Amino acid sequence: MTNVQEFPGGRGARRVLVTGASRGIGRAIATAFAAHGDRVAVHYGSARADAEETMRELAGRGHVMIGGDLADPEAAHEVVSTAVRDLGGIDVLVNNAAVAPGPDNRHPVATTTYADWNRAWRRMIDVDLIGAANVTHGVATHLIQRGAPGSIVNVGSRGAYRGEPDYPAYGAAKAALHAFGQSMAVALAPHGIAVTSVAPGFISTDRQQAKLDGPEGDALLGQSPFGRVGTPEEVAAAVLHLSSPEATWSSGAVLDLNGASYLR
Repeated sequence: MTNVQEFPGGRGARRVLVTGASRGIGRAIATAFAAHGDRVAVHYGSARADAEETMRELAGRGHVMIGGDLADPEAAHEVVSTAVRDLGGIDVLVNNAAVAPGPDNRHPVATTTYADWNRAWRRMIDVDLIGAANVTHGVATHLIQRGAPGSIVNVGSRGAYRGEPDYPAYGAAKAALHAFGQSMAVALAPHGIAVTSVAPGFISTDRQQAKLDGPEGDALLGQSPFGRVGTPEEVAAAVLHLSSPEATWSSGAVLDLNGASYLR
């Protein structure tokens, strides 16, 4: 399912696929690339209306909206194929799509039934890790066949290091995503493709606003010595930099974006 804006052409614009770009961090990343003059494929899983809102916020023209559940390997392959077709190629991939922690998928080991435990693990691993791996395979193959350099940036999490006791599948998936990115950095460097990851801490997306406004808000703000939480725009700025040719030598790095709330 796609929606394409007319594009009059332009020199120097990169073609960027951002998965999970319907809201929050993904929307901020898509917005940053568009403001930079790039053309963006806005991927969404099921929230089409939110993705349409992202499209309305993008500067410039020639952007593409693509739907698909990345837990489905065929859908992941189709997302890449559609982005290549409608953008005319892909130069940058941002693996942002994820099943984020929430009340409906909380699964602490001591109080979670075996059935719910398996559902949480299967869904988070399928989207947050395997979905990202499948999209990466498609984009990397496309770049290699073109003989073109490129950049891949994975959006991981502080939870990969700090631990996620209420959402262990999420922490494990993000830790594996960091490790996957480093494997790809080594594998793809001979092809001129740089691979990096970012590991955000708590970010003030609209999805998280209720927590910030609730009784745990002060504790969340107090996690960082800055006395605040991060913003989607701060994550987007880091992703934009890591995707740039100037950051190629950062390939293999995992950049902490947590306001010194967790040091390793």
